[in-house]
Amino acid sequence: GWCPLSPAGAQSTQLLVEPPWTPAVLWDRVTLTCQGLGTSGATTWYKDGRNWWKKKPDRFLVTESGTYKCDRPGTGLSNPVSVLDARLVLQVPAWTLLEGDSVTLRCRG
Repeated sequence: GWCPLSPAGAQSTQLLVEPPWTPAVLWDRVTLTCQGLGTSGATTWYKDGRNWWKKKPDRFLVTESGTYKCDRPGTGLSNPVSVLDARLVLQVPAWTLLEGDSVTLRCRG
């Protein structure tokens, strides 16, 4: 399912990642979805801190490594999501974890 990489209130913009593991890796065919209030299709995307796409789709398949953010009118800028171009990665679930929770780690390459 879809999971935000950080907790946030209902009135904020969320950048969702699928598959829901962090850090995300390029070879995992990562899809990012910008979710928030406002007009669909009015999303502005940022990659590595720079304006990257203006008024582009709310969802896309990542083809380049980097740190992504999105902005939706009415709810503002999302949390950042990094997509790595790494050969070996230790991943944790992308949902919010609390102290005492059991967690499954994935070592993948």
